[in-house]
Formats: sequence, C-alpha cells, structure tokens
Amino acid sequence: MLYDLNIAWSPSTTQAELERTLRFAKNLGYDVVALNHAVSAPIPNTPAPITNPLPLLNPISTTTTPPTPPPTLPTILRRVSLTITDPSTTNYRLTDYTRAYDLLALRPTTEKAFSWACTSTTEPPALISLDMTSFLGWHIHHRTAMTAVHRGTRFEICYSQALNPAADARQRANFIGNVLSLLRATKGRGIVASSEARSSLLLRSPADVINLLAVWGLGPERGTEAMGTGARAVVVNEGIKRRGFRGVVDIVRPAGEDEEAAAARKEEVKAAEGQKGGKKQKGQQGQKRKGEEGGAGGAGQGTISKRQAKKMRKETLQTA
Repeated sequence: MLYDLNIAWSPSTTQAELERTLRFAKNLGYDVVALNHAVSAPIPNTPAPITNPLPLLNPISTTTTPPTPPPTLPTILRRVSLTITDPSTTNYRLTDYTRAYDLLALRPTTEKAFSWACTSTTEPPALISLDMTSFLGWHIHHRTAMTAVHRGTRFEICYSQALNPAADARQRANFIGNVLSLLRATKGRGIVASSEARSSLLLRSPADVINLLAVWGLGPERGTEAMGTGARAVVVNEGIKRRGFRGVVDIVRPAGEDEEAAAARKEEVKAAEGQKGGKKQKGQQGQKRKGEEGGAGGAGQGTISKRQAKKMRKETLQTA
C-alpha cells in the first residue's frame, strides 16, 4: 500500500475540487491519503474544545450514472499541522488536537521550537514537517533528529514545495539544501514523503517521487519505504494510540463476530479448560493411588533386610 499523508485543505476548497484531487490520487496508486488542516501560530489557548472542520467524504463517489461503475476514493484520514514558534504556549494543547484528528504534525519555525518538537513534547507528534523552501537559520543536529526518530516521530518531505510554479530559484535552492541537511542528520531513516498538493496538478506518481528523492539524495529503497512501510507505521501507531489500551495494546476480535458469539465462545473455552483440568486431576489421583498400592505390596514382597537374611542363614546352618 502507498500513502500520501498530506493533501492540503482549506475552508475555501470546494467539495468538487477536493474529490477531483482525491480521485486522481487514487488513480496514481495511492491507497491512503490524509487531508491536512494547517493551523498557523499563535495557537489559541482558550479552554474551548477543539473542533475538526475537515469534511467526511464517502468512500465511493456517486457523481456518475450506471452502468459505469463509480470511481472509488482512497481511504481518507484527517490531519492537523500546527505551526510552532513559541512552544511554551502549545505543549498542553497537543492532547486536545490529538483527540480531534487522526494525525498530528508540527511545523517548527525556530531552533527552540524544533528542539522542543524533537525531544520535549508531552506526546510525540506523528510527523515533523518543515518548510523546506525557507531559510531555516539553524543547523539540524544528528542527535536531536535521531532522538525524534527513536521516539516514533517521522520527518516529512513535501515534494510539491519544489514543484510549485510559484516557487522561485532561491526557494528551490533552499529546498534542496534543507533536504540534504535533513538526510545527513537522519542518515535516511525516519523519512516520510508526501505531496502537500493543493490541487491535482501538483500530484506525482510514486515512481516519479522515488526518482525525485533519489536526485535529492535519498536512495530508491529508502524512497519506497518513505511512501510505504514508513508511512504505514505512522498510521498504525497513531491508530493504536487512539484505540488501544494506554496506547500500547490494541484489543481486537475476529471479523464478523458479534458480542453474543464472542461471549459464547469464551464460555466454551472455559468449559473445555474445566474438563481438561478435571481429567488431569483424576489422572493424578489414580497415579497416586497406584503408587500407594505398589508401596504396600513392596513392604510384603520386597527385599528382606540384612538382619533377617543373617537370621535365615543361621537357621539354615543349624538344620544342616
């Protein structure tokens, strides 16, 4: 399965345009996509609950008429990207955004915010997405980047930032330099490739993305992993955080089994275990009884003592 975890969305995006982009992504081969809602700094610190404005789309579009089969849409996730400048006012709000969205991404704009996103967040974000077209102004250290990777956070490279017609030569040069710096710091590990496409014109096929990443310094194997297993790990880990017990154990049951069938199956397992325990206990009691009978028979028919053998030998000599 192939993943594109960043399809840009804004309140001005129409549903028809959004469906066109998602349909084109499905035709290119992407099975799972994430609609991205960007929240700029400063992050509101009001105690009001976070609302998710992203639309819920049906997995099948009904715009076409029979007998033509309706085109299917990919699996859609909902993601939020927080632009972080001052981390002191954002840390306690991460849990609220995590509950409202499927994926949480951070976009730090300062060195302090980048170090905080990598090492000091109360809850590790799913992705750290940098604006590669801008001059960062700080050095990406290997230890800081690998700390984020070991915590389960992935770094995102959005290739449409370099392919956007509005980007000039200076922005493209910044993009290539920042990507090389990130790959040097992470040694190609913990990388996720996304599009951040605002329209279908900025989407590229997986083979084209792998070739672009190879030109920018990421090998083909790492490039395939950036859109496949690496992105899937992000989705699975975030799903377990929200569904599982304390974010560690995911409790599931067989597909198509209702609660009554599950309860009946548990009773059958308990009854079978009880029967096995009864048989085992009876077998142990029978073995014990046999051992006791054998011990009693051995006392009467077993070997004689040395004193008795000496006495019998003396009686034999006297009779002789």
